[in-house]
Amino acid sequence: MINEYTRECKIGSGSYGKVILYRNTKDGKKYAIKVFHRSHLLKLHVAPSETAMNDVLREVSIMKMVEHPNIVNLIEVINDPLSDHFYMVLEYVEGKLVWEGSGSEGCIGESKSRKYFRDVVAGLMYLHAHNIVHGDIKPDNLLITSNGLVKIGDFSVSQVFEGDNDELRRSPGTPVFTAPECCLGLTYHGRAADTWALGITLYCMIAGQYPFLGDTLQETYDKIVNNQFLLPENINPQLRNLIERLLCKDPIHRINLHAVAEHPWVVEEGGPIQEYQCLCAHTKA
Repeated sequence: MINEYTRECKIGSGSYGKVILYRNTKDGKKYAIKVFHRSHLLKLHVAPSETAMNDVLREVSIMKMVEHPNIVNLIEVINDPLSDHFYMVLEYVEGKLVWEGSGSEGCIGESKSRKYFRDVVAGLMYLHAHNIVHGDIKPDNLLITSNGLVKIGDFSVSQVFEGDNDELRRSPGTPVFTAPECCLGLTYHGRAADTWALGITLYCMIAGQYPFLGDTLQETYDKIVNNQFLLPENINPQLRNLIERLLCKDPIHRINLHAVAEHPWVVEEGGPIQEYQCLCAHTKA
């Protein structure tokens, strides 16, 4: 047991630790708990002057800042002074956004894709409004509740920016979801990179495969930077337009999230996506 949480089973692995399913003996609810080893995090260097511990502490501080229906909620952090462990207790979300990666048979359909996409856009708009770049938007990090609500999870590579300057250097994330400007090894704007990854995610949901994938990391990057993607000829013209604008290789001309929220394909079911009105200190400031 960890405090009032009783272990049930392992449900996955995070960037730096295991994810275990626990049940709270007081309320009977299930929770996903990330388990970390301090000694391991302190030994693992992710940058010249940073260890994995810096990443995890950053993840904790970011998750403490946010509260949104489309973002996985951090319940508490448990620090065990008598052992090498500490724990992040997260709300447990039953499912993941599943697509087979096998072409048209692996796609999830336009209507369901729109519904899921709207949820992700709502959560991502909230993050960007709070000066947070997620850094790893992809289907694996999108969890689906039993009611079909999508929640963004895994903030292990997320970063905070100051003011309106979201220029970043360290390019985290997953290669096939990496924006062209990040592949070139230059500084990049985090919000535009998140928007590109959002476009790749939508493409995966619609086409059932990655738009840019090579046999090696360098080949994948080369395709992201230089190749054009293909879409089915019979695709909805408005959907084609949105994907093309999301996957614009020039970040300056890439569609921004506010324009995405009002795009004709997005608003076709449900109207424009409304910004979440929170009462946090950031908004009040």
